Order: sequence, then structure tokens, then C-alpha cells
Amino acid sequence: MTLDGPRKTVLQTVGVVVFMGGLAWASVPFYDWFCRVTGFGGATDVAEAGPEDILDQTIKVRFDASLDRDMPWEFRPVEREMTLRIGETGLAFYEAYNPTDRPVAGSASYNVTPYEAGGFFYKIQCFCFEQQVLAPGERVEMPVTFFVDPEIVADREGKFVHTITLSYTFYEIDLPESYAAIGEPVETTTN
Repeated sequence: MTLDGPRKTVLQTVGVVVFMGGLAWASVPFYDWFCRVTGFGGATDVAEAGPEDILDQTIKVRFDASLDRDMPWEFRPVEREMTLRIGETGLAFYEAYNPTDRPVAGSASYNVTPYEAGGFFYKIQCFCFEQQVLAPGERVEMPVTFFVDPEIVADREGKFVHTITLSYTFYEIDLPESYAAIGEPVETTTN
């Protein structure tokens, strides 16, 4: 069966649209995977524990916090910066506050700058690994435990990094089902 000009054009157009839609759908998980594997874009790595080697050389780690424009929380680092020896495990806290009259769930995205440092910045524990739910008026301190891999001093570009900025952005997400009933009014019946 052969297709004439207009039908062939429509079929090719639909094929291109489906192909481009598939690429768009796959691009986000593929890019996320690529950044985590390569450290590109400031993606960090995860470790079970800090390294045994701790160098005498120090590095400054700065902490940054921001919110998506629709996120109603207040969010800030408790400490703006700290200086650690390379390989030493650091513990920093971020504070979040829900000023609303309803529970709000949030998820944090993160990155490290300069981007060259992403492959050498390891998190051991982080509030960003899980979604966070704050009750109305609740204020919490959320920890992040991390270290900078000593291999950074041998890296062609990493050896020139003296300050790393760890940035988080919180986005509002749907409440988990277990929390959804908290904000709903309770129906009462009278006899």
C-alpha cells in the first residue's frame, strides 16, 4: 500500500511529534542519571561513611537555600558557611518553617557549585533524600552530613577549588495519603 502526498505528510508529521515527545519524556531521567554519574551540573554523590584519609588542606563550604515561588515555607541555612579539612565529615543544618494553617509537603532539589566540585562532594545523610512534611506552624532543623573527597586535590580542575556552595531549593509536592486526611474537615452527624 502506497501513501499519496497529503497522507504521507500527515503520517510523517505524526511520527515526528511522537518521536519528539518520547525524547522530551526521556530527557529528564536521562539528564538526571548523566549528572549523577559524571558530577556534571553540580550533582553530588552519596556515601555510607566518610573517608579514612583527612588532609591538612582546608576547604570552605557555603550553604544556600531558596524556595520555589509557590512554596509557602520559610527555609534557610542555620549556618552560612564552615571550613573543613578535606576528607573531614561535616554536619550542617537547614531550618524550615510552615507558617500556613495546613500541612505542607516538600521535596528539595540540590546542586553544588562550582560544577567541577560535584563529583567530589559526598552526602552521607541528607533531608533531601526524602520528602518532608511540616504540620501547620511547625519549625524543624534538617541535617545534612557530607564530606569533600580528598581526590579533589589531584583533579586537574578540582585542585583549584577552595570554596564550594551547596544549594537547596524546596518545591511543594502533594501530601502523602497518610497526611491527606489531616487537613480535611471531619464530618459529624447529629441524632
